[in-house]
Amino acid sequence: MRVVVAEDDVLLREGIASLLERSGLEVMGQVGDGAELLEVVRRTHPDVVVVDVRMPPTNTTEGLQAARAIREELPDTAILVLSAYADVEQAMELLASGRSIGYLLKSRITDVQEFLAALERVANGGSVIDPALVEELVTARRRDDPLAALSPREREVLAQMAEGQSNSGIARRLWISEGTVEKHVRAVLTKLNLPDTDDHHRRVLAVLTFLDAA
Repeated sequence: MRVVVAEDDVLLREGIASLLERSGLEVMGQVGDGAELLEVVRRTHPDVVVVDVRMPPTNTTEGLQAARAIREELPDTAILVLSAYADVEQAMELLASGRSIGYLLKSRITDVQEFLAALERVANGGSVIDPALVEELVTARRRDDPLAALSPREREVLAQMAEGQSNSGIARRLWISEGTVEKHVRAVLTKLNLPDTDDHHRRVLAVLTFLDAA
């Protein structure tokens, strides 16, 4: 496997390159900024590029921008992005670009076998997502879920509302009393923080919220 390493921290860059070479990989180049990375990749056509998100001159997203350019120009080149912290937005944008892509936190490099396995996976066309990022995505999804406050029974009632069932129809389907359905409906409308309008309109808004979250 032929690899180019892009990292502005000289010690870390040389450490990664040394690790890869000791593991039998061929390091085609070591660079410290995005412009140099593009130049080396265009010249050597490596199998995988290991690139830091933040590189000179602004130390913001130069590495990410270079990764996008490589993906457009040389789509068969696998890319493993390293970051000091989990940035969900950056990672999702990168992962959406297709196969042979990965996003790892720099702390993963200390687990040599895990790091090498990630490189091999992206080189073979797969994707790698750092476990910390997965946790961040799950937490964000849970935090943004408008239905998270509803109990399982309230979700069932809302699902029946979405099918157009009246309170009496919901009562028959769920084998509960109509009075109990009314209590659940009121709880749903309250927990979804819907505007205080007539109940019919609030039911419609509740259904729209349910469908949007589905």
